[in-house]
Amino acid sequence: MGSSPYSFFFFLFLLVAVFPSALSEIRFSESRNDDRRIIPFDQFGFTHKGRLELNVSKISLSNSNLDLSKVGFFLCTLDSWLHVFQQLEDGEIRCALQSDLVKTVYTFNSLNGKDSFNTCYNETDADQYNLVFANCHSQQLKVSMDVKSAMYNLDGKSGVRDYLSAGRTILPRVYFLFSLVYFALAALWISVLYKKRLTAFRIHYFMLAVVVLKALNLLCEAEDKSYIKRTGSAHGWDIIFYIFSFLKGISLFTLIVLIGTGWSFLKPFLQDKEKKVLMIVIPLQVVANIAQVVIDESGPYGHDWFTWKQVFLLVDVVCCCAVLFPIVWSIKNLREAARTDGKAAVNLMKLTLFRHYYVVVICYIYFTRVVVYALETITSYRYSWTSVVAAELATLAFYVFTGYKFKPEAHNPYFVIDDEEEEAAAEALKLEDEFEL
Repeated sequence: MGSSPYSFFFFLFLLVAVFPSALSEIRFSESRNDDRRIIPFDQFGFTHKGRLELNVSKISLSNSNLDLSKVGFFLCTLDSWLHVFQQLEDGEIRCALQSDLVKTVYTFNSLNGKDSFNTCYNETDADQYNLVFANCHSQQLKVSMDVKSAMYNLDGKSGVRDYLSAGRTILPRVYFLFSLVYFALAALWISVLYKKRLTAFRIHYFMLAVVVLKALNLLCEAEDKSYIKRTGSAHGWDIIFYIFSFLKGISLFTLIVLIGTGWSFLKPFLQDKEKKVLMIVIPLQVVANIAQVVIDESGPYGHDWFTWKQVFLLVDVVCCCAVLFPIVWSIKNLREAARTDGKAAVNLMKLTLFRHYYVVVICYIYFTRVVVYALETITSYRYSWTSVVAAELATLAFYVFTGYKFKPEAHNPYFVIDDEEEEAAAEALKLEDEFEL
């Protein structure tokens, strides 16, 4: 057996492991005339009291005169799959279901002419497993079926079902606590705006809207995960969560662009090139949110899941890069102004502020897009909640920094400059110019 038939599925398993598609719940999926060798359905972290309930109906096989023991469902960990892949590559086995490293849940040779089956599988070995369908006759067999899967853990004392993966079961409380923090920040910001309402600009009220949307987004996510934890279904909270997630994403990127341009507190209008950045970022955020919905709702079994995942990652990177341009332009404009308008100290303060903001934005993007994903990869599934906490703490720190640095000032420090500060600033700018040369 060559390497090509399973190489894609090996990579797909790695992608699913690095970017978990869901926190698991009761899932419904349809497969029609599917000839894929491997179909990953879901991922779940089991405790020693794990359960898998699998209900498959409307089974239709294009050819039933084959060895159906090579068609069916199994559970395996990522480490197990790496060894299974190697066994397939070395020709030790010809079908993943033949490996003693996977846990067979059900094979189609047990159908006995039926077009449906129900099975419950008890998992006592605590680990993170992938539910996978294998079709080792993919060139000769196409499968159609409706699949309902439910994976959960039983509470040690009460025996209550917990549909959230082990390591993520505390997420409802985490999201709720962070939502309270953001509501408190919103209240504090309202107080600041009231006290300094004479010097508050439109950007400051927009910042309030961003904080409120973030708080509502976290509250909805807490309810979403709480319902999934208890019932296996979001009961409509996922729709509300997607709405606020969409609004929060667009508003945050728009805020970064507007602050980067200095809109309202440095200048009352946007230049054409700055408007173009917004015209790029906002539609891309729409695409990113659509991709996120498809990824979450379809899971890795969907034909287009891999494509949508690539779209989401690409769009996210483009948006993160795009928001940096206005900050760079503002830094360039302030440097040019410092050489011509004679207000060296004022422009140096503004320049320093925007440089700091540029660095913080880069650090925020790097941490939430790279470090958090790395943390997800290296952390045991039992502590997968830590990556969520890390991302939310970084976001909170970014919000606090932005609010503190760009808060309305009753006495603008830019205009309270004495002669000594002016001379020192002029000298600093001169040294920067010489250093660049």
